[in-house]
Amino acid sequence: MSLIAGSYERFIWGFKLKPQTHDPSSQSLTLTQIFSYPSHSAPITTVAAAGPAAASGSSDDTIHIYDLSSAASLGPLQHFNSSITSLSFYCPPSLSFPRNLLSTAADGTISIFDTEPFVLLKSFRSHKKGINDLAVHPSGKLALSVSRDGCLAMSNLMRGKRSFCCRLGKEASIVKFDGGGERFFMASEGKIGVHLAEDARLLFELDNAKRVLCAAPGESGILFTGGESRSITAWDTNSGKVAYSIEDAHSTRVKGIVVLTKDGVSEDDPYLVASASSDGFIRVWDVRMAIKEKPNPLAEANTKSRLTCLAGSSLKSFKRPKIGKSAPKEEDAAEEV
Repeated sequence: MSLIAGSYERFIWGFKLKPQTHDPSSQSLTLTQIFSYPSHSAPITTVAAAGPAAASGSSDDTIHIYDLSSAASLGPLQHFNSSITSLSFYCPPSLSFPRNLLSTAADGTISIFDTEPFVLLKSFRSHKKGINDLAVHPSGKLALSVSRDGCLAMSNLMRGKRSFCCRLGKEASIVKFDGGGERFFMASEGKIGVHLAEDARLLFELDNAKRVLCAAPGESGILFTGGESRSITAWDTNSGKVAYSIEDAHSTRVKGIVVLTKDGVSEDDPYLVASASSDGFIRVWDVRMAIKEKPNPLAEANTKSRLTCLAGSSLKSFKRPKIGKSAPKEEDAAEEV
């Protein structure tokens, strides 16, 4: 398993999580650095990872692509006129390499890339102001986005255009689907709304004491959140209550959470959650221990930089793509997404 983090100082960090011993059943883990360098000319705002592919976006208006299996940079994507605000890979369960990369920008646009090779398929405006976050449905057919314009939009990824938009009355900063795509979560300041995906109906709100800065859905209706409270909170989205929490997980705000799973996960495997903070630390937790007592991190790494985002991936065999220099015709894009 690999983790990739971005920082305010323009550095991208790559780590591999592996047992300290050769015993596969060992619970002792270590984060080994596989790369670190200033990949952008401005602070990194977002990262994404799926399989062996990773990407970073920045306020320098570019996206950089990485090959995690060889710890190599595959080059930049430069199709943008404003800061990149979020990135998301779409990877069908049947594939070992993601099919599409989706990006959002501060000018309200969503861009869709084919990943073999990385070429732009479609770019369209979904909001009047900058997009804060985007969530791709597990089917890959649609996406939800929230923006500084105070709206929630649904985009048809098959056609590459916005299909629905509603005003929320407040600005949301985070939107995430659950694992099955039946519900979605939307965060605004310290409140997290749990909605039915079918009609966007609000089921209930989760009330966090301080502002939520990151969220990641887990198994069995659990939603992990982090932010200004410096803790990692696991919410039971079936009951609307806190299942458990890791208090003071970091010394400053939590900026990224990733739920890590192994291929062929079994009951004996640790249930791993990674977190990154502006204190510079990346930490990996076995959250089963948090149910019983305050846990110690299974592994940690100190980047000594102000981390802004975190993503994780399980590596699988794949054919490495090449960076494309030209995009297919626009009328062909909808058929390929």
